[in-house]
Amino acid sequence: MNDISLTGSMVVVALLALAALVVGLIFFLRMYYKSKSDGLTEKYADASWSSPLTARAKYPDVNAFSLSRPLFMFGLAAALLTTIFAFSWTNYAEEVFIPDDALELDEEIEIEPPRTAEPPPPPPPPPPPVIEEVPEEEIEEEEEPVFEDTSIDEETVVDEPEPVIEKEEAPPPPPPPPPPPPKQEEIFKVVEQMPRFPGCENEPGDNKAKEECAQGKMLQYIYKNLKYPAIARENGVEGMCVLQFVVGTDGSVEDVKIVRDIGAGCGSAAELVVNGMNNLPEKWTPGKQRGRPVKVLYTLPVRFKLEG
Repeated sequence: MNDISLTGSMVVVALLALAALVVGLIFFLRMYYKSKSDGLTEKYADASWSSPLTARAKYPDVNAFSLSRPLFMFGLAAALLTTIFAFSWTNYAEEVFIPDDALELDEEIEIEPPRTAEPPPPPPPPPPPVIEEVPEEEIEEEEEPVFEDTSIDEETVVDEPEPVIEKEEAPPPPPPPPPPPPKQEEIFKVVEQMPRFPGCENEPGDNKAKEECAQGKMLQYIYKNLKYPAIARENGVEGMCVLQFVVGTDGSVEDVKIVRDIGAGCGSAAELVVNGMNNLPEKWTPGKQRGRPVKVLYTLPVRFKLEG
């Protein structure tokens, strides 16, 4: 019994066949008893029954209770077969083709991390004033000055002028300082604990064992959801695309960038799979530096290889 394994479609077909057998048996018995019921009224017109139980089906020839034991045994056999089908239902895991050395890069790729926002350039200086020449017709002639006699003698009364006290003008307030630039969180390339794909945090072992488990689950996710572009498959395009993305402090995937593309839509297909990581039930385990979560730049190679 342990060697019996049935797929879901086989179980459904077997149950439908069993149901069809039961329905067919019911129709067969109905037709059988209907064919035997002709002429029974005349046959037993003058019959006298020794016991009321003898005529519980009205006529002994069509007594359905005579098949109670065979029908009961048939029901037990049907229930046993249904139980066997249920326990033999095997859910086969989908085989995922993962190329060899899927996470190994052909060469070292040095890419600058995403640049932080730069402050805007200062505004250009104002243009110099334009000097316009005034026509001579608009120049007014200056009037001749009139000289008044300001000489004084002994009888001239001179009033002492009131002293003029000049008020000191307060200096204008200094302009407010410019706002400080927004603080950009540093993006690391290598940290003490690199970010990990979700699904292995409850696994036993140290960080190295969890990292190996996370890499395996990440490969399973990528090559299970990666759609080989039809144009690349038809033209036999194979190779390695390289993507880079930032794993945030909350485990979300940000700033996905195609670093190397082999064309034929392969880079876009890989980018679509990486962006889909944000739709998983769990997020990445963020990288840590000195015990605190930090942003980490992650480089991911994706190999496209046709199965031979």
